[in-house]
Amino acid sequence: MSLPRKPSGTGAAEPLELDGALALVESPVQLLNVLEWAHTHYPHAPSSLTLVILPPHDPMTRGQLRRMVELARDEGITVRWEEARGGALTSSTSLLSLAREMRRARTLVIGDPFSRYVQMLLTLTSARTAHRITVVDDGTATMEFVSQLAQGERFVRWHRKGAGGLGNIARSMLFAPFSRRARRRLTPREGQTVEVFSAMPVEPPPGVTVTTNDFTWTRSRFGPPRLTRGTDLVGTSLVETGVVDTDRYLEAVAGLARTYGATRYFAHRRESSEKLQQVSAATGLEIVRPDLPLELVARRGPVGHTILSFPSTVVHTLPLALAGTSVTVAVCDVDPTWLTRSASPRAEGFLAGVTGTARGARKLAHGPATPETGAASV
Repeated sequence: MSLPRKPSGTGAAEPLELDGALALVESPVQLLNVLEWAHTHYPHAPSSLTLVILPPHDPMTRGQLRRMVELARDEGITVRWEEARGGALTSSTSLLSLAREMRRARTLVIGDPFSRYVQMLLTLTSARTAHRITVVDDGTATMEFVSQLAQGERFVRWHRKGAGGLGNIARSMLFAPFSRRARRRLTPREGQTVEVFSAMPVEPPPGVTVTTNDFTWTRSRFGPPRLTRGTDLVGTSLVETGVVDTDRYLEAVAGLARTYGATRYFAHRRESSEKLQQVSAATGLEIVRPDLPLELVARRGPVGHTILSFPSTVVHTLPLALAGTSVTVAVCDVDPTWLTRSASPRAEGFLAGVTGTARGARKLAHGPATPETGAASV
């Protein structure tokens, strides 16, 4: 059964029958977007979807995933927690078992096409398998995925420099055949449709359908939130990924907090405890460790009347999740001088693109604004 939509383009999807769908996710955001995808396509048959969680070792991510699993089961979705990274034997057993399930599934939903584990699974499935393949948002990485797919490039996360020592180079060379095969499996062909379910501003390559994720499920299940008089600031993992210098980041956060009167700092799940202690000491902000993706936390409330963020997924998703409220989402671009020497050459352009395409967010200048440059307008 093929998807009754044009082979390329954007827009909303009509509900369809669900015929053995298998979803693989590794993060809370991916899981949230699978829930949105299922609500959009299959609102009357969620129990026909099997959702497999491939958790990383990070305790914050695992905690949020467990909370999201509860929400998925409340929707009637079948959920399985698969410890696929528990050692060589466990990983091999899980890999072969999941590969068999993927070969049987008619619809395959992927949360992270850059995941080496997922790419290995795609390599183990026959190219003749008649799948409908959907890639749901994994944040701003979706923008890079669609661009690389359109240009036939190797799948590489935007913040990776591509070098990083002989060990990384050797691993990349060894894994290159898996990456190439995965790219072919994610390229539309006769008998296979490819969909990207996204809230990001992406241009689909020929044959790929982009279905708009407008967070209908989130808005229908939560909120509207109670608004506080304060301003909230959203943290980022740009320091942890080696893109932004720590001292520059702390200066920028302190300046934003001072200029806009921010009172709370919503930490990214990958931010280190050491850095968060530095943020608290430098700004006096209350550090909040969300137990769910920020889209759900903000929708449940309470939330500030203004939310400030650096270039990240939330400058695209929060305006959608908070549609119908009076919350203002504002984005502060990353000044090129904040970048580390080890940052990828693509980092500056990619981050600027994230800011420039954020249709529902107000744009701030590099660094904290001043009354003369428009702080009062946010």
